[in-house]
Amino acid sequence: MTHLTGKERGEYVQKMFARIAHRYDLMNRLMTAGQDVHWREQVIRQVRLKPNARMLDLGAGTGDLAREALKQQPKARVVAADFTLEMMNVGQRQTLEGELNGNLPWSAADALNLPFGDNVFDAIVSGFLMRNVGDIQQALKEQYRTLKPGGYIVILDTTKPKRNLLSPLIWLHMHVIIPLLGGLLSGFKDAYNYLPDSTEEFVTAKELAVRMAAVGFKRINFEVMMFGTIAIHWGKK
Repeated sequence: MTHLTGKERGEYVQKMFARIAHRYDLMNRLMTAGQDVHWREQVIRQVRLKPNARMLDLGAGTGDLAREALKQQPKARVVAADFTLEMMNVGQRQTLEGELNGNLPWSAADALNLPFGDNVFDAIVSGFLMRNVGDIQQALKEQYRTLKPGGYIVILDTTKPKRNLLSPLIWLHMHVIIPLLGGLLSGFKDAYNYLPDSTEEFVTAKELAVRMAAVGFKRINFEVMMFGTIAIHWGKK
């Protein structure tokens, strides 16, 4: 399904995440051996949130990045936005049951057409969003538009790994272990076939940095982790 583009891709991704929402966080922990928690901490440290800073967690899923932001800077004004209702429902339950006591606003939002004005946010972060959008450049343009001048963008996502001695093991993990675990835990093996496929179809870390520069971001840099399969990009408007 990674060949889909535009509206068809958006509809497919939305339905897929709706099906696996109840096991999404558990699978993230298992697929990354718990490292995704530390990556999110690193993302929030990178945006340097100050009291009353406005931050958007775009493609928030269940809101892990949004909650981490409020953990690091409780006085920040954070919004969690996603276009899959089922994912947000899971996130809202976690928020109500946790220390935030519901103090996290949620918004339905399409990354290609954000329902926010120009120059609104001091920071926009995303976790595993960009490889799923139907138009990477449009998603970046929308984030640039809604960021304030001087605002930060930080992107956590998979990246196409370079071939090396570990490539066979990486392939085995992505194409055999992840779909097997995902199928057993969620009942939807096809969704966990899509996730590794979307990683291999996604742009490289260098290509994403070039695309960020093309829409106007400055001071762009990135760090590649997890044997070349994960990258954190950051830049400034």
